[in-house]
Amino acid sequence: MIVRYALFEGEIHPGSEAEFRRFVKARLVPLWTQFPGAQEIRVLDGTARDEGAPVYAMVLAIRYPDMATCERALESSVRFESREVTGELLKMFTGRVHHHVFDMNEYAPAG
Repeated sequence: MIVRYALFEGEIHPGSEAEFRRFVKARLVPLWTQFPGAQEIRVLDGTARDEGAPVYAMVLAIRYPDMATCERALESSVRFESREVTGELLKMFTGRVHHHVFDMNEYAPAG
């Protein structure tokens, strides 16, 4: 399994935090959940960090069974639609968005 992350590195404009979160839930989550082959979608809202660490306002994590499935999703029309809508979201954000893909390994806690 793999997880593709979209890291929103930067800050939501002061006073726009609630609107930003509502926009994501109302406009983007419905699109992201339509990505072909996506097995799980998680939206992580940044709340705290170590002193001196970069600010991540939000992280989008989408789990796929393999890279080929991820690549098909990235070529889908719904992905291009979501990119256009994300452009609207970025009007409330200062920073950059970058993507990373990780192999996913799961381990249960002891005890």
